[in-house]
Amino acid sequence: MRRIIVVAAILVMLPAAGCRQAKEAAREQYYTALEKVGLEKREVLVKRVDNAREAQQKAERQFRDALEEFKALVDYRGGELESRYEKLRGEYEDAKQRADTVHDKIRAVKNVATALFKEWETEIGKYTNAEMKRTSQRELAETRKRYEQLVVVMERAASRMDPVLAKLQDQVLFLKHNLNAKVLGSLQTTAVSLETDVDALIRDMEASIREADAFIKDMEGAAK
Repeated sequence: MRRIIVVAAILVMLPAAGCRQAKEAAREQYYTALEKVGLEKREVLVKRVDNAREAQQKAERQFRDALEEFKALVDYRGGELESRYEKLRGEYEDAKQRADTVHDKIRAVKNVATALFKEWETEIGKYTNAEMKRTSQRELAETRKRYEQLVVVMERAASRMDPVLAKLQDQVLFLKHNLNAKVLGSLQTTAVSLETDVDALIRDMEASIREADAFIKDMEGAAK
């Protein structure tokens, strides 16, 4: 609990950064402060990968819900179309928010990884023992390779969200002004296409989640 309180205080005290150099300096100040309360960059990286994994799990569920709501509306033949439309619009807005969170969490992972590898490279240069230096260089190379593999998978999954969101947005906007049974009947093909897109997104999300699981396990195992 004490560490959580201290970290929260650090976040409040960090200065607003308007340029890249200032942002990097602020982040380094943040990581240094975390180290003072016992949180090393390696530990922060693992935590942020875990956060990104959780964000992807929530986004996966939300995109599935949005798809199901769209299909339900397209197949709907009763009254109260307006309330059904509002539910779809709400699911779309939630999906957009979940997607934004995923992108934010991946950026956070990349930021701390950059700081970690930079620090690691600097510290390798301080070794006087050649064998220890080679061992650390090998560990750095292996960790960086594992991390880069993770980021490729995470970003590929995240990139699939944007076209699905765009398609959902088009449908929400169109239905806002054309909400009637005839129009809904014409959207069956769109529903099939959207389902295909969401299925592909979910497959990539699940692959990314598995990759994150493996990365966390590897990092935690190496730390023991």
